[in-house]
Amino acid sequence: MTQRTDVVVVGGGQAGLAAGYHLRRQGLDFVILDADAASGGSWQHMWDSLHLFSPADHSSLPGRSMPAQPGETYPDAGHVVNYLTDYEKHYDLPVQYGARAAAVRRDAGRLLVETDTGTWQARAVISATGTWTRPFLPAVPGREVFTGRQLHTAGYRCPGDFAGQRVIVVGGGNSGAQIAADLALDGHVETTWVTQRPPRFLPDDIDGRSLFDVATARRRALDAGHSDTGGVTSLGDIVAVPPVRAARDTGLLHAKPMFARLTADGALWADESHTGADAVIWCTGFRPALSHLAPLNLRGPRGRIPTDGTRALEEPRLHLLGYGDWTGPASATLIGVGRPARDAAGEIANLLRG
Repeated sequence: MTQRTDVVVVGGGQAGLAAGYHLRRQGLDFVILDADAASGGSWQHMWDSLHLFSPADHSSLPGRSMPAQPGETYPDAGHVVNYLTDYEKHYDLPVQYGARAAAVRRDAGRLLVETDTGTWQARAVISATGTWTRPFLPAVPGREVFTGRQLHTAGYRCPGDFAGQRVIVVGGGNSGAQIAADLALDGHVETTWVTQRPPRFLPDDIDGRSLFDVATARRRALDAGHSDTGGVTSLGDIVAVPPVRAARDTGLLHAKPMFARLTADGALWADESHTGADAVIWCTGFRPALSHLAPLNLRGPRGRIPTDGTRALEEPRLHLLGYGDWTGPASATLIGVGRPARDAAGEIANLLRG
């Protein structure tokens, strides 16, 4: 059975909910489709010790502030899940769970969204699927011969899963530093942290509030035709959250250069030194989850669909939201997704009203 609506939002995480808030304010009929079985977006799949970079009052979606978490300056992932669940209920957003979008196609002047629970015909689509379901694994020599356990950031939960083991953590970003610190501080895991280049820690007093301000200032400068200041990346790669600082300052968080190849039982460096390992955790980032948009044939450089703001250049009925700075400054963050969501909803309303 095919159902009709003005707008289909694909993805019910933070970006999808922010889109729903602004679509409701525009008076449009819409539905939010989410592949998960429950609310919370990717936050419900994060590792146990994860906390936000920013306080609750700087981690809110439009219209409703995130309450502080008792005893915590920086809320944990479970608190974020509770907030998103409450946000959805408070605004009575029409989220359908367990509806995985397989394809978006053009059809008779509309867009068809095919899911495993049925088909929706819409006048416009907002894709807000994020990146969590598309982890990136680099083509490292020997990866196929390593006999130990290999997993990505998306599969990591807690140090207890690796008690008594030797673990190599690969990646010089926030997830790599935080997971390496989590394992090292536990004391029951022999941890080796490797990075492509020496890790760059941001100053200890910088958190998500500062990063959002820097990202916003960079975007404004670029929009005004000024030179690129480098934004957040000019400051460093790793936010020194309390566990990372603790592991770093006690000498537990020391990075080795990237190994040359994996072997059956560990990693081999260029100088022929060898480190044994029972597991490798790849903290090597994610890519935009856009396979459902493949039938529209809009792929651009680096797997990114060319956009003007959030609007796809070659398909004005399609908007992309929450994938990173290319779809809005800091749009992959809780506080940053509100403005591009508002802009997307406004553009769609203008388009549909002719």
